[in-house]
Amino acid sequence: MTTQYLEEADHLADSIAVIDTGKVIARGTADELKNQVGGERLEITVEVDQIATASKLVEQVSGTTPTVDSGIRKISAPVSNGSASLIQVLRLLDDAKIHPLDIGLKRPSLDDVFISLTGHVAEVVSDEEVGGKHAAKRK
Repeated sequence: MTTQYLEEADHLADSIAVIDTGKVIARGTADELKNQVGGERLEITVEVDQIATASKLVEQVSGTTPTVDSGIRKISAPVSNGSASLIQVLRLLDDAKIHPLDIGLKRPSLDDVFISLTGHVAEVVSDEEVGGKHAAKRK
């Protein structure tokens, strides 16, 4: 099967080859490719006035400076311990009287894999660039 939809490949393919500019740059199952990118991300949404405190707690658990999107009040950071990190940050949030609006672990998607491997998002190529073929393709 050939597809430009990475979510479709994630659900249907037993083995995936990642192609960039006509070259196979990685091959494996969806899980193998995702493991190359790294572990899970801890994602927390809190009230606006709790972002700074929650960010410090996430940094304490993850050991890295979290990414903060103030517009949607989301804090995210990579974690290596998965559910243990989630439990630890929940305890710290509870001690700080912060009740998250949403919290979870997110595994990398195949889009994350592609970006990590190539340094760019998959681009849609127009019909003219493909040389007159009828279907647009991703590079």
